[in-house]
Amino acid sequence: MKDKILVANSSMPGFEEYMEEIRPLWDTHWLTNMGAIHQKLEKQLVEYLDVDHISLFSNGHMALELAIQAFNLSGEVITTPFTFASTTHAIVRNGLTPVFCDINKGDFTIDISKIESLITDKTTAIVPVHVYGNICNIEEIERIAKKYDLKVIYDAAHAFGIQYKGRGIGSYGDASMFSFHATKVFNTIEGGAICFGDNQLEGKLYRLKNFGIRDEVTVDGVGANAKMNEFQAAMGVCNLRHVEDEIEKRKKVVNRYKERLQNVKGLYLSMDQENVKSNYAYFPVVFDEIDFGATRNEVCDRLKEDNIYARKYFYPLTNTFECFNGLYNVEETPIALHISKRILTLPLFADLTLDNVDRICDIVLSLRKI
Repeated sequence: MKDKILVANSSMPGFEEYMEEIRPLWDTHWLTNMGAIHQKLEKQLVEYLDVDHISLFSNGHMALELAIQAFNLSGEVITTPFTFASTTHAIVRNGLTPVFCDINKGDFTIDISKIESLITDKTTAIVPVHVYGNICNIEEIERIAKKYDLKVIYDAAHAFGIQYKGRGIGSYGDASMFSFHATKVFNTIEGGAICFGDNQLEGKLYRLKNFGIRDEVTVDGVGANAKMNEFQAAMGVCNLRHVEDEIEKRKKVVNRYKERLQNVKGLYLSMDQENVKSNYAYFPVVFDEIDFGATRNEVCDRLKEDNIYARKYFYPLTNTFECFNGLYNVEETPIALHISKRILTLPLFADLTLDNVDRICDIVLSLRKI
C-alpha cells in the first residue's frame, strides 16, 4: 500500500520552537483567561491581518455564533447553503431564520444578483461566505447592506491572510470570522477569531465568550465559555512566524495542479480573482461526468483505492440536512445543488510533494474519456 495522502495536513512549528513558547507557562501557571501569550497573539494578528480589532475564541464556530449574538439580530438572515454546517448552525442557534441564496458557478460565493429579491421586512443581516479562499463581491454586498440597513458578518473561515485591493479581507463588513482549525492555512490547534472595526463590539464579544461577566460582581448578560487558552495561542504565535512560507509552498502545489488539470475537458477549476492576494487554501475541482467521462464519486473512490483521501466539500448542502426536516426548498438554490454533487477538493497542504501531486493527477486523468 502506498503512503496515505489526506486532504489536509496540519502545519506545525518545530517541536523545540513550540516548547520554548510554552515554557513560561510552567512559571506563571496562567493557562487560560486571556493570558500573556493570548494577548501577544492578538497584537500580532491585528498587524498581520491588517484589521482594527480582533477577539480570539476557542474555535471558529463559537466565534461566528457569538458574533451574530453580539449584533442582537432578529428575524431572517440571508446566507448560502454552500458552506460547512457551522455557518447555518450559528444562525439557527441564535434563533434566526436562514434564507438561502444561490451561488456563482465561477467562484462558488453568494450570487449577489439574487440577494435583493430575498430581502423582506424581517431581514436583519447577510452572512456571506468566502469559499475556498475565493472572496465574495464585497462592493455589491456593501451597497445592498447600506441600502437596506443590514449588518454584514462574513464567514471568512477559508480566507486567512487574504488581501483584497491591498486591504486585509477581515477589515470588510461589520465583522469577519476566521477559523484557526488544525486543517486551515493558519492554525492554533483549534481556535478562531472575530475581526471588527467598531470598538464597542470588543466589550460585547469579551463578555459573550466569558459567561456574560462584566466584572468581578456583575454578570449582565448570558454568555458562553469560548476563550482561547494559552497552549492554543502559543501554537498560533509559532505558526504565524512561518505562515508566509507555508502559503508559498501551497502556491507551488496549486500551480502544479493547474499545470496538470487546467484545460482538461470536463474539469472546471475555480477562477482566479482580480485584486486578490490568495492564500491557496483549497483546490476544488468540478467534474462534469458527461464531458469528463467519470463522476465525482467515481474519482473519489478511485483515489481512495490508492490511499488518497479527497473530500466532497461542500456536500451535502446545509439546506438539505436531516436536522431541518425538509424545511428548506433545495430547488431554490439550483447552482449550489449542481456544484455540490460534482465538486471534489483534492489534497492540498504545504508539505505535499509535487511528486504526490503528480500521483494524484495521474489517477484523476486516467479516468477521463479519451
